[in-house]
Amino acid sequence: MRILFVGDSMTIGAAGDHTWRYRMWQHLTRTLPDGTVHVVGPRTALHEDSHRYADPGFPAHARAHLAGWGEGWLHMAPLIGRVVAEHDADTLLVSLGLIDLGFYTGPEETLANVEAFLARARAANPTLRAVLLPVIPNVRAASDPAFAAACAHFNTLLAKTVAEHAEPRSPLLLASAPEDWSPERDTYDGTHPSPEGEHRIAAAFADALHQAWAVGGPYRFTPVC
Repeated sequence: MRILFVGDSMTIGAAGDHTWRYRMWQHLTRTLPDGTVHVVGPRTALHEDSHRYADPGFPAHARAHLAGWGEGWLHMAPLIGRVVAEHDADTLLVSLGLIDLGFYTGPEETLANVEAFLARARAANPTLRAVLLPVIPNVRAASDPAFAAACAHFNTLLAKTVAEHAEPRSPLLLASAPEDWSPERDTYDGTHPSPEGEHRIAAAFADALHQAWAVGGPYRFTPVC
């Protein structure tokens, strides 16, 4: 299983973060046999090219990803085919959309980039499988009804697209958004995940993998640090 994490600033993380990628790696190494999972991707750094992860014991080989601060579906769609091919990725865990809706594109345009992303990823690996996370509204949604509505509309469109484009040889899953997400508890600035939020995002992906494809086991929260 060759996993590629794809995401924006919530996924790449900043200096001093653990990242939900780290929490997911912990979960998979705890619940799967040794050598079963390989994390792949062209990047390993946090934001601003920092390598100061909260846990210096996070292995270099497990830090791989395709995530970027300020990057969304718009930016990843042109890259994904080459990255999947070069790194032989077979499973994508994708958390994108908030930055698109916040700065670049409306729901329909964002969805078009999702479809382009999936088409290019599958062209590189026709048996690719992917888990997509709905957009988690940030603190802006609480004070900007139009933005909140755009996030909700996009998530509806995303759910329909996942259902329509799923294939037996290339399955797609829509993960359930983390329950009771609280910007006060689950982020440190209204958007980017705190340790609690990292666990909640990792749990959303882990539960989707386990329930649909029997990968790993139920997510177990480790002490928040």
